[in-house]
Amino acid sequence: MDGANHSVVTEFVFLGLTNSWEIQLLVFVFSSMLYMASMMGNSLIMITVTLDSHLHSPMYFLLANLSFIDLGVSSVTSPKMIYDLFRKRKVISFSGCITQIFFIHVIGGVEMVLLIAMAFDRYVAICKPLHYLTIMSPKMCFFCLVSAWIIGLIHSLIQLAFVVNLPFCGPNVLDSFYCDLPRFIKLACTDTYRLEFMVTANSGFISLGSFFILIISYIFILITVQKRSSGGSSKAFSTLSTHIMVVVLFFGPCIFVYTWPHPTSHIDKFLALFDAVLTPFLNSVIYTFRNKDMKVAMKKVCSQFIIYKRIS
Repeated sequence: MDGANHSVVTEFVFLGLTNSWEIQLLVFVFSSMLYMASMMGNSLIMITVTLDSHLHSPMYFLLANLSFIDLGVSSVTSPKMIYDLFRKRKVISFSGCITQIFFIHVIGGVEMVLLIAMAFDRYVAICKPLHYLTIMSPKMCFFCLVSAWIIGLIHSLIQLAFVVNLPFCGPNVLDSFYCDLPRFIKLACTDTYRLEFMVTANSGFISLGSFFILIISYIFILITVQKRSSGGSSKAFSTLSTHIMVVVLFFGPCIFVYTWPHPTSHIDKFLALFDAVLTPFLNSVIYTFRNKDMKVAMKKVCSQFIIYKRIS
């Protein structure tokens, strides 16, 4: 069946988050505040790591790239969601919907690989400290970054290759505030069982598998440190707890949305809002306030900026 010749849908209509004006106002205020705070916080992390020579290490290199990805996470769905909150008719074009899906999965794939790379970095730093600079060389960091983007692109393109030419002849209403594959596929005018299974396998099971691999690796690191030194385990736990919190924040909503057998729109919307608005903000806060070096460096950068503004 030639899907391109049978698709008559040129735009999709979002039902949005809620019909309650009071809740919409509350979401608008908090989403706008968190979006701006996320953009500022993650941008500050990137600028600080770039300008402070003391932070030119593999861990902060990966952190700066994670902050860059979080800027993308915030920007893919949040601005349109905030813009649509008080619009009666919330629409997105067919090409806009495909573009949104593409970037959601590219960014998700990149962040997944970066979190795995950060876990590997902590394993080497804690369990093989004498070989840290040799293993986590600039070449290795660059390899991790390039691999993350290649895997993210492949992950997204593979899924889009199967759905971009699906026939859409109506209805065109998405019970959401953004485009994503599970609800998008269900609107196609054809049997989509295999495609839904493919999406679950590609996004859901990969997320679930990566999550368990990361958690097991962190537990292995803690056990290794505890065997070597009881005093060092508390310090290692303090360091790893930051990474574990970010991993849970990222993978929790992904696993639920793509693997839960009985999806409900209210929970999906809440998790999507949490993932798009709150998680990028919390990531910047967690990595900033639980890292002494980062706090000192940020204060230095901010003070230099204030001095520069006064002089100019």
